[in-house]
This record gives sequence, structure tokens and C-alpha cells, in this order.
Amino acid sequence: MDPLTEKQQKILAFIETRLREGKPPSQREIARHFRLAQNAVYQRVGYLRKKGYLVDSGGHRGLRLSEEYLGEKRRAEGIPLVGRVAAGEPILAQENVEGYTDLNEFLGLPEEVFLLKVSGDSMVDEGIMDGDYVAVQPGEDIENGHIGVVLLEDEATIKRIYVQKGRIALQPANKAAGYKTKYVQQGSKRIRIVGKVIGCIRKM
Repeated sequence: MDPLTEKQQKILAFIETRLREGKPPSQREIARHFRLAQNAVYQRVGYLRKKGYLVDSGGHRGLRLSEEYLGEKRRAEGIPLVGRVAAGEPILAQENVEGYTDLNEFLGLPEEVFLLKVSGDSMVDEGIMDGDYVAVQPGEDIENGHIGVVLLEDEATIKRIYVQKGRIALQPANKAAGYKTKYVQQGSKRIRIVGKVIGCIRKM
């Protein structure tokens, strides 16, 4: 990718920060932040698109990081850290990458693995605690009885997955709290298997 000028780097860094916060900026907000004329911001954002760092998904706040740029960051900086995932009641999974953790070589993980931060206590009997990071191997095929990540109506959760006759069982692991197994009809559009959990990382 073509190198950026210092001014272009500052604008790209500002856009990245806002995207991580879930607040895509408008070009007017970028101009206000840097105290620039909107024409100047329009020109610099145009250069960022032309050089392959940004794409425009349309709309007033349509600026997004390009797949090419995200791929460069991933190769340079390590495993992408993607939002949070609920291990109790499901919460909406954030789509924006929060950062990168250089653990590929250290842990011997496949390149396509990503990390999710656990929020909740429904898997504590399996050693997965609130605040842990789980390494997830993407894919819809998962061994019966394996711990995995699923999307329930676009909300992510970690459970032990059992594919039974006509249904999928999502089993928690916290006997003390009394969480119940959830059942979803097999083939339902409400559920999608994201991948299997292949590791758990705890920050002490």
C-alpha cells in the first residue's frame, strides 16, 4: 500500500478510533476535530480511499477501513481482538476490531483465529471466566459436545453445543447459578454457529 503523509495518518488514526468506539465520523466532524475546511478533509479522505486505506459504504457516515488495510494490520500486529461475547445472557457482538494481540507465534494458533472477550459467568465450570479471552477457530462445522460460539438472532454467546435430532442444544456450565440449557430448532435462521473455542487466555 502507498505510504501516507503525516496529515493523512492523523486523519486515518482519528477515523479508526471513532470506528472502534462504534461512532463512524462524518467528514464534517473530521473537519471540526482538525479545524480544517471541509474541502481539505474531502481531499484527504479521497487520498485515503485512493491509496486503499478506506472504503465508502455509502451514507453520511459510511467511511470504513478497507479489507486490504485490515489485512496489513493483522499481518503486522497479530490476532484481531473483536469486541465482547456473552457467556450468560447473549449480548450484541461488536463488529469493529478493538485492537490486535501478537499471540500467533507464541501460542501456535492458526492465522484465521480471532479472540473474543467473555462477559458473564455461565461457563465458569469449564474454566472460562468473566473477562477471559477465548480463541475461536471460525467455521460452522463443530464436533458434537464441543464448546463454541454461536449467534442467536445476531447476538453472540459461548456454550457447549450438542446437535440433536431436530434441534441444537446450547449447554451452559455453572451448576451453582442454575443456568438452563437452551434449545433451538435445527435449521432455524435464529441460530448460526460461528466457530469452536480452541483456547482460553486469562490476563492476571
